[in-house]
Amino acid sequence: MRDRIHSLDWPAIRRDLDQQGNALLPHLLTPEECLELTALYPRKEPFRARVIMARHGFGQGEYQYFAYPLPTLLQQLRTELYPPLAAIANDWNECLQIAGSFPATHQALLQRCHDAGQQRPTPLLLQYTAGDYNCLHQDLYGEQVFPLQVAILLSRPGEDFSGGEFVLTEQRPRMQSRPQVVPLKQGDAVILAVSQRPAHGSRGFYRVNMRHGVSRVNAGQRHTLGIIFHDAS
Repeated sequence: MRDRIHSLDWPAIRRDLDQQGNALLPHLLTPEECLELTALYPRKEPFRARVIMARHGFGQGEYQYFAYPLPTLLQQLRTELYPPLAAIANDWNECLQIAGSFPATHQALLQRCHDAGQQRPTPLLLQYTAGDYNCLHQDLYGEQVFPLQVAILLSRPGEDFSGGEFVLTEQRPRMQSRPQVVPLKQGDAVILAVSQRPAHGSRGFYRVNMRHGVSRVNAGQRHTLGIIFHDAS
């Protein structure tokens, strides 16, 4: 996994994140790895909590938060994706004149979260069936927030499910929201801004507010892995 992530075209990823607030990573996981993660959903021991979206006004569908220790594959993804993303996050902080920086390792970020009382793991596995959807939202969870996250589609569009597109919106100052649909195949990942990203204008950098969600699933069953790097309070 380390070699796989290090071999990605990180300059192109950085360019896409700077320009549109998201970047596609095709084939990050193999079909076998996707099935391995999907098969965890019916089990109890990997998870700490189950959320029914309709009960909270989040949409329709459900998801489960993983418990520590994380499954090996998920732990590897979280650990190896973090360092190159931390370099981007620190540049974003500088552009937006946000004080402070993110540490070089994910373990150091988790220690910062735990010292602030954010000790619950945030990676999650989402399950949608026909008629389900996820409202536009941001994954914040506490004062300690890492500004980038990753979503990986584990199911096969057109075979396991139809509909259920991954949707992003950005709200620029004094302008209407702009939507974007990110086409994903099984094993594809998308890196996205958790809540805000810098954009460059005629007077320098300004903040763009970002939200993400999933459109209505028309048929079948859709599973997604969500990797949030900060822990929750």
